[in-house]
Amino acid sequence: MSFLLLCFVVFLVLGMPIAFVIGIAGMAYFAVTPVLPPEIVVQRIVAQSQSFAFLAVPFFIFAGNLMNVSGITERLLRLARMLTRKMYGGTAQISVVMSTLMGGVSGSATADAAMETRILGPEMMRIGYKKGYICAVNCVTALITATIPPSLGLIIFGFVGEVSIGRLFAAGIIPGILMMAFLMATTSLTSRYYRYDPPRKDVQALGAKELITDLSDSIWALLFPIILIVGIRFGIFTASESGAFAVVYALVIGKFVYKELTWEKFKSALVTTVKDNGAIMLIIAMSGPFSYAITWVQLPSVMSQFIFGITDNPQLLTIIMLGFLFVSGMFVDSNVNFLLLTPIFLPMVTSVGMDPVHFGVLMATIVTLGVMTPPIGSALYTVCGIIDCPPEEYTKYSLPFMGAVLLELAILVFLPGLVLWIPNLVFG
Repeated sequence: MSFLLLCFVVFLVLGMPIAFVIGIAGMAYFAVTPVLPPEIVVQRIVAQSQSFAFLAVPFFIFAGNLMNVSGITERLLRLARMLTRKMYGGTAQISVVMSTLMGGVSGSATADAAMETRILGPEMMRIGYKKGYICAVNCVTALITATIPPSLGLIIFGFVGEVSIGRLFAAGIIPGILMMAFLMATTSLTSRYYRYDPPRKDVQALGAKELITDLSDSIWALLFPIILIVGIRFGIFTASESGAFAVVYALVIGKFVYKELTWEKFKSALVTTVKDNGAIMLIIAMSGPFSYAITWVQLPSVMSQFIFGITDNPQLLTIIMLGFLFVSGMFVDSNVNFLLLTPIFLPMVTSVGMDPVHFGVLMATIVTLGVMTPPIGSALYTVCGIIDCPPEEYTKYSLPFMGAVLLELAILVFLPGLVLWIPNLVFG
């Protein structure tokens, strides 16, 4: 076990791409373990990619890219601007509302953070926001997409842990809305403190007619996550087939409803999807040998004995695990954490009576938060690179937003009913 973990840490410190870190570390363990035939390496790589449930991942990525080029994103942005224009820090508030609306479209926190920074960043700099604040609010608020369906993290967790993806999708709605409320409050308080973007007196208050008009224009995007959950619940399609439905839905809305999807935009979305899927599926395939090696050395059992030696209180146990996942997320890609750590932690929480759907939503949030924290957060460096912001300045301004997220997580740990109410209502 020590050799496996040593290889993993050494390759990670050397800056090797994460797919090769886990792949080569797993292969190296097989090379020095004579009792394990090397043929298993190839078998596990192939088996890891031969999953019907994983079909949902490339389909949802493609659907999100199609929606981004077919006018859906622009309409959601217009709706977010309308809803926040009388708020303190109104331009920053757009990012929070937009992330909530985009959760049902992109499913990717990093993609959402990058998109919002490109769109809102120049305008926020023009009216006086500091670069660090711009990056912090656009990056951390994108965390909402980790729970609002269709979250890619919840799909991977459901596949690895054999947990109902439909229930996970339904469970993410209230935590996503609650996070939006916490982050909007944080944005309002910090904007007042820094005196950013006070509400303009010459802007009209939101009227019912205007609200209805913008809602009707954005309704097809807003209905998307609801249609997914209802479709899975009533057996119209499985969780995997829902990805294919999402692609067809995006094509129909973009071409025949909004009439903005052209052949050139379709090809652009297709190229982006191939690149995105190539990176994700390589990580998924390479995790096969590593996951097998982890099971072989009985790491889940060792960690279980260690953590249960500290406490068997369900809430305290959950907090310890979330702390470990938070630290792990600082160094390791979120998809890798789902693939490698779900089989370790999920049996522990179920053994003390915790609902796996409840834990899945908590894990999706805390693991995705890792991509927004130093030293290796992919979303952090993506947004900082877009507007040339020093990472240390981002870190300073992100602390209040991180605190709001951790407070919301603490509430969800002790009030599982907030997570499980909708899935229990819809699925029984």
